[in-house]
Amino acid sequence: MNLKAQLEAIIYAAETPVALDQLVELVNDSVIAEGAADEAEVKSRVRAALEELISSYQASDHGIEVRQVAGGYRISTKPEQHEFVRAFAKSLKPPVRLSLPALETLAVIAYKQPVTVPEINEIRGVDSGGVIGTLLDRKLIGTAGRKQVIGRPILYKTTKEFLLRFGLKDVNELPSMEEFEKLVAETFQSELIPAEQAEALPEAATDTPVAELAAEEKAS
Repeated sequence: MNLKAQLEAIIYAAETPVALDQLVELVNDSVIAEGAADEAEVKSRVRAALEELISSYQASDHGIEVRQVAGGYRISTKPEQHEFVRAFAKSLKPPVRLSLPALETLAVIAYKQPVTVPEINEIRGVDSGGVIGTLLDRKLIGTAGRKQVIGRPILYKTTKEFLLRFGLKDVNELPSMEEFEKLVAETFQSELIPAEQAEALPEAATDTPVAELAAEEKAS
C-alpha cells in the first residue's frame, strides 16, 4: 500500500494532531511488510513520506495543507482560505465568548510564562483573578507548579489547546506582540463580549498597559 496515502488518511481522520511516533506505530506492520528492516527504517520512511505529503499540499490549487501543530501533524485550511472557513464555522455553533481583559491576560501569560497572578496584575494594573478563572475554564491556560518565593503563588502557562487555537507548533512560534494582537483580533473578532456587557464584569477594566508588554518584548 502507498505509505503517503495511509498517513494522509490517518491525519485527515484525527480530531487532534497526530504525533510522529503514533504514526510510526500505526503503519509499522505495513511498512515492515514492504521491506523495512527495523523500526528505525520505518520511522525514516514515515518522515520521508510526510515531507512528500506536506510538499504535495503546498501547490496553489489546494485549499488545505499538512503542517506541524502542537507536537503533531494535522490537516488544516490554508491562511488565505480562513475567511471562508470562519464564516462557515460561525454558522455551525455559537462561538466561545471572551472579554478584552481575558484576551489581554492571555497575551501576558503567553509572553511571560510561567507567570503568577501578582505578576500579571502588576503588568495589567488591575486584578486578574476572575479572568484567570475564565481562561482556565476555556482550557487556554493551565498551572505550572508554584514559584519558590514567599507565599508560593501558582504559576500559569499556556496549554496545548492554546497552540491548537492559534495554529502554533509550540510557543517558540509566537509572533511579535503587535502581530499577536492582530492575530487575537482576527481569531476572536466576533467572539468578544460587547463593551457594555464587559463593563458589568469584574474583569472589565480595559485601560491595561499591554503596550508596555509589547515594548518589553521589543527590547528583549
